[in-house]
Amino acid sequence: MPKAALHNLGCKVNAYETEAMEQLLREGGYEIVPFDQKADVYVINTCSVTNIADRKSRQMLHRAKKLNPDAIVAAAGCYVQVAADQLKADPAVDILIGNNQKGQLLQILKEFQESGGEEACHVLDIAHEGSYENLRLESPGEKTRAFLKVQDGCNQFCSYCIIPYARGRVRSRKIQDVVHEAAKLGKAGYQEVVLTGIHLSSYGLDFERKAPEGGQEDYQALGKEGRGSFLLELIRQVSQVEEIRRIRLGSLEPRIVTPEFAGALAANPKICPHFHLSLQSGCDGVLKRMNRHYTAREYEEGCKILRDAFENPAITTDVIVGFPGESEEEFEITQRFVEHIHFYEMHVFKYSRRAGTRAALMAGQIPEAVKGERSDRLLELEKNMSLQYRKSLLGTVQEILLEEEKTIGGKTWMTGYTRQYVRAALENDGGLKPGQILKARLTAMLDDETVLGNII
Repeated sequence: MPKAALHNLGCKVNAYETEAMEQLLREGGYEIVPFDQKADVYVINTCSVTNIADRKSRQMLHRAKKLNPDAIVAAAGCYVQVAADQLKADPAVDILIGNNQKGQLLQILKEFQESGGEEACHVLDIAHEGSYENLRLESPGEKTRAFLKVQDGCNQFCSYCIIPYARGRVRSRKIQDVVHEAAKLGKAGYQEVVLTGIHLSSYGLDFERKAPEGGQEDYQALGKEGRGSFLLELIRQVSQVEEIRRIRLGSLEPRIVTPEFAGALAANPKICPHFHLSLQSGCDGVLKRMNRHYTAREYEEGCKILRDAFENPAITTDVIVGFPGESEEEFEITQRFVEHIHFYEMHVFKYSRRAGTRAALMAGQIPEAVKGERSDRLLELEKNMSLQYRKSLLGTVQEILLEEEKTIGGKTWMTGYTRQYVRAALENDGGLKPGQILKARLTAMLDDETVLGNII
């Protein structure tokens, strides 16, 4: 039996696609082995969100070839999509697989082997690709939570981001295909799904609308009542899958959060009160240079709407520091803004100059030392906000989906996550198993990232 090894770089969408390709290989008769072992085929699902991601992608491709010089090394994904010509000249790479071609992996491998190892490049013009590649994942690795990809592509064209060029325009998965996969996952034992996509808030817009040739999508032009209607219908139908007891949403566009949208979510008992609203900056001047399509005030209003609709929801975000031209005053505006919003978790990124984006050509590039100092300040703030949010749940009764045993403070606990995605630990007398959903009263902090619960 031939052996295959896979390695994923990048986002949750990439992770889903890597697992889907692994499933294809299993079904095609391959034995899946760890990436650091000798294999006949190596598949690296690459990332290109930053220049650093490009470099890591190249490193993994070369590492695979060193593990077995006779192996077939296939590079797939975003870095391939934006740098195919460069990778064609790389002797470590045998096959190039762009986005929207990953589902053809077995056929591509077969054709390569039958051709005697001739160079194979399978990269479409993604900007003009209108169909959603319906990869499927019915048996991912863990048995508690599964990512469920429902959308691909982005039409927002933020000035720092290469992803619209790597992923193409918005393409949405048919609702019946999503529901079918959710049902398969439920029957396989998964009780929670995370609906994810490159720009989840644009789900369904391509069903009726098309972006102008080479231009931006009209998401911004939709009235408030139109934003999120397709996504809400998708959520409604997925929630009808009996075995799926919890639905978590991937990153949302802040302006999708209207009272109607939040109210519909709050009326659905399967929705987890955990929302990721990507911010990037709390300063309107920086947001405008980023081409983010909303103001800090609009973002704040979205958070208020969620907090009005849900009791103490967990709101998480992303922030970029050191964007070109960001002054100390602009950074401090962001710092005050995130402290005011008070996030549960905040992912802080130092701006990385990405060739091919407008921001890479902007004046006022910030020195790395300044980026590092600003990042440290926000990370310290994030640590304090996150601890405060966890403590705010003490004394409440929460539903916990058990996942795994962990040793904390020299003692072994069964740990899992609340609906807010806060890690909780329960004493285990041997009767607790991964996959169980239990109610517990949260009583104390076990460590800075874990709350202690007593089963009720």
